[in-house]
This record gives sequence, structure tokens and C-alpha cells, in this order.
Amino acid sequence: MRMLMRVSIPAKPGNDAVLNGTLVAIVQKFLADHKPEAAYFYADDSGQRCSSIVLDMKDTSEIPGLAEPWFLAFDAQVTFRPVLTAQDLAAAGPGIEKAVKQHKR
Repeated sequence: MRMLMRVSIPAKPGNDAVLNGTLVAIVQKFLADHKPEAAYFYADDSGQRCSSIVLDMKDTSEIPGLAEPWFLAFDAQVTFRPVLTAQDLAAAGPGIEKAVKQHKR
């Protein structure tokens, strides 16, 4: 299942990691280990370092292994949410149509 993993790193742990040279190395190791479909890095609306990473998750038991590096290294907040591509949404058409028929007002 395609998942969007969002990581938000508080300023102090992020600053410490930048200054001691570990931030980039930890992020690069995560990307090399998990080979995400996409990874984006930006400042969130609170001014924290943030990343949105799209991964293919085979089982929810993978969540702790994906989140722990960020928790341990940066005190990060990590969230997961399933996401669809345009092709996934097109394949969902029959399910959407069924829901419309069953719940039409």
C-alpha cells in the first residue's frame, strides 16, 4: 500500500543535527535503506524542517521501523496516511459508484 509518511523535526534537535553533521547522513541512510517512490523536504507552516516521503508499505508492522529512526535521531513527529495515484483512483471507480448508489441523498 502506498503511504505518505510525513516527518516534522523540531527546531532544536534539527539545529543540533545540522551543526554536528548528522542530519544529512541520517536522511540519506533512510532513503538508501527504504528506497521511497518520492521524498520532498521543506519548512512546514510552523517553521520546522519537514519531509513528505512516499513509500510502498507491504504491512503495517513496518511502521515502527520507518518511524523510529526519526523519533530517536530528531524527536520528530511522524504521521502516516494511505495515498492513491491517479491510476489507483481510476481503479476505485466501481467502489465509488457503489457507495454513491447506496448512500445517495
